[in-house]
Amino acid sequence: MTSARIVLGSSSRYRAELLCRVISDFEQVAPGIDESALEHESPASQVERLSRAKARAVATLRPLAVVIASDQLATTADGDILGKPGDSDTATAQLRALSGKQARFLTGVCVLDAAAGFERYRMVETLIQFRPLENSDIDRYLRREQPFDCAGSFKSEGLGIALFEWVRSDDPTALVGLPMIATVSLLRDAGIDTLERAATRLS
Repeated sequence: MTSARIVLGSSSRYRAELLCRVISDFEQVAPGIDESALEHESPASQVERLSRAKARAVATLRPLAVVIASDQLATTADGDILGKPGDSDTATAQLRALSGKQARFLTGVCVLDAAAGFERYRMVETLIQFRPLENSDIDRYLRREQPFDCAGSFKSEGLGIALFEWVRSDDPTALVGLPMIATVSLLRDAGIDTLERAATRLS
């Protein structure tokens, strides 16, 4: 197993907090790429393309590191994309539209070791059933948590969990932005055993 330098190709504090659960010694580098969708691109294709593009962009800056990069896209049950609301009015509209309905989150992760010629990708799907929401529920939630930088206008790791009837996924952290089961598995494929690495740092 390798003790290679690890870089998280993201400026997201949510992804950094998740990765800290298994790796304490990593660097964050923003990919700085254009994340616009391509014409006629499916959500799954977009998530894979951007996950890989982020990893490759950061690898050009840190060519000797193992890079982890992720992308996430949320859609309604009808396939409409749910972006980050940015403000209270947009968040209110999103949550009203999701009341009593389902949303689908696709979270991709790419692990890239350019020096070793290693690049692998996985995607995790998460389905959420929202409970019927009163306007007062939405107002109280948004005032409390202000999730304006989160796709779908909620934080599942916080009070947003009170908006759901159920969540279905193979990877419980995928909804937050980085599927940790998939990430740890890909790191192991790249020669990085997170348990061994943690034990070494403790000894």
